[in-house]
Parts: sequence; structure tokens; C-alpha cells
Amino acid sequence: MPRLPFLIHLFTASGAAFALLAGIAIVRGDLISAFVWLGVALIVDGLDGPMARRLSIGDRMPRWSGAALDFVIDYTTYVFLPAMILVVSGIASTPFDLIGAVLVVTGGALYFADTRMKNEDGSFKGFPAVWNMVVLVLMVLNPPQFVTLGVVVVLTVLTFAPLDFVHPVRVKRWRLVTLAMCVGWGVFAGLALAAGLAPPLWIVLGLAVTSLYLFCIGFVHQWINAGRAGPRRGRPLGL
Repeated sequence: MPRLPFLIHLFTASGAAFALLAGIAIVRGDLISAFVWLGVALIVDGLDGPMARRLSIGDRMPRWSGAALDFVIDYTTYVFLPAMILVVSGIASTPFDLIGAVLVVTGGALYFADTRMKNEDGSFKGFPAVWNMVVLVLMVLNPPQFVTLGVVVVLTVLTFAPLDFVHPVRVKRWRLVTLAMCVGWGVFAGLALAAGLAPPLWIVLGLAVTSLYLFCIGFVHQWINAGRAGPRRGRPLGL
């Protein structure tokens, strides 16, 4: 058995271990540690794909499905555990926290089963269920609970909308800028965690600006693509 390709699968599978540690932290009420472990899992998810594609893992080890492995771990870390945090964090009271969590896990499950979740340029079709990032931002911003529930409802609807969301690694257009924004988001998120999720204003603004960029840049790309395609390809934004 080739050692290096299987090590890549083990590296991907380590995300499950970090998910377990995050889940244990949630049960213990240590949400800071939970987000730290989810952050480590996010880094693993960002690195394993490029390594697997570079080494053609799918061709060299067809017995093991990297895509299936990735989906299992991603659903746990991007959707299921953040939904638990949404309930236990107190950013929404009962029953609004439960309603939000049900929307997150149900919409996320359907999204991960969507065989058309990716566009030809590597972007996501519909909100890509990155609830780990959304819940962290909501906890830092701490808006009124009706805003929190509204954000959850809107993003759940956008999961099934014909709108593009950027993949920071696969989408080539402005990739360096997008990757820089991703790194910036990670830095601001880490500083917010270090401040106990009650950071000073400049960190809040940095997290908000980078989040807004990552949320909107896919729409900008889609608008540019629609404009270049001309009227025969339909209306802007593919609507």
C-alpha cells in the first residue's frame, strides 16, 4: 500500500478527531476551546484537498473515497457542531435556538447531498453551509436574537438559491486577495477567541469586513461572468 497517499487520508481523517475534541468541549461548556478545535479542523480541510489533488490520491488509492471522508467530517464540523453551539451558547433563547439549530442541520444535510453544489470554476452554488464561521461571527457581534434567527433563516434559504459563493482555493479570479481575506478572517477570529469572544471594536470591525468580503465576492464574480456572457446567457446573477 502506498504510504504517502494513505497518509493524506489519515490527515483528512484527523478532522474527525478534532471534531470529537470540539464536541467534548461543547458538552463541558467550553465554547472557546470548541471553536479552537473547529478552527484546527478547518485548517486541515483547507490543506488536504490541494495535497490530494496534487498527488492524484483518487487514482492511486481508489478503494478509499476522499470525497466521502471529507463530506462526513465537513458536515460534522461545519454544520452539526455549530448547530449545537447555537443552542448552548445563549445567543438565542428557547425555542428560537432550537428552531435555528434544526434549520442549520436540515439545510446543511440537504446541501451536502446536492450533486450540483459546485460550479465549473470551483465556486459553490448556494450558501456552502459554513456555519462554524457564521456562528462564531454571531457570537462576537451578539446581535438581538431576532437578528440571529433572521440570519439563520436567510442563509438556509440561500443554501438553495442560484447564487455563487467563492471557494478561496479553487476559484482563480482574485485568488490571492481572497486567500488574504481568509487569513485575515482567521487572524481576527483567533484574536476574538483570545479575548473571550468579547474583543475590542477594531477586531469586531476586522472580522465583519473580512466576513462581508467572503460572503459577497462570489456574487461579484457571478455578476462579472453574467456580463461577459451577454444577454443570451440570461440575467445578471443567474436569476
